[in-house]
Amino acid sequence: MTNRNFLIVHGIIYMMFAIALFFVPTMLWPMYGVQINDQYALFLSQHTSIFLGGIAAVSFMLRDIESGKSAKQLFKALLLTNILGVFITTYAGITGALSGFGWSDPAFFLLVSVITFLQLKKQ
Repeated sequence: MTNRNFLIVHGIIYMMFAIALFFVPTMLWPMYGVQINDQYALFLSQHTSIFLGGIAAVSFMLRDIESGKSAKQLFKALLLTNILGVFITTYAGITGALSGFGWSDPAFFLLVSVITFLQLKKQ
C-alpha cells in the first residue's frame, strides 16, 4: 500500500472513533461493557476524542509524505501509539474494565499495529 493510501485509511479509522466517542458515547461504550453514568464519564469519552481526532489529523495532513527519514519516524510514532493501544486495551480486558465487544479492541489495535509495521518496513 502506498504511504498516501495507508495514511488515509489510518486517518479514517481514527476519525470514525473520534466522532463516535464525541457524539454517541452512550451508544458505543455499552457495547464494550462500559457505562456512561454521569457527566464526568461523558466528558472523559469526549475528551478522548481529542487525541483520536489528533492522530487522524496527523495521518490526513501527512498523507503525501514520501519515503525517507521523516516517513519512517512518522510510522514509528504511529506504531508505538497502536502498540500502546494493544497493551492498554488488553489490560482493560483482563481487569474487567472492558467486556463484551471490548475484546475486539486489543484485536483491532494489534491489526492496525501489524499493518503499520508493514508500512514502516517499506520505508
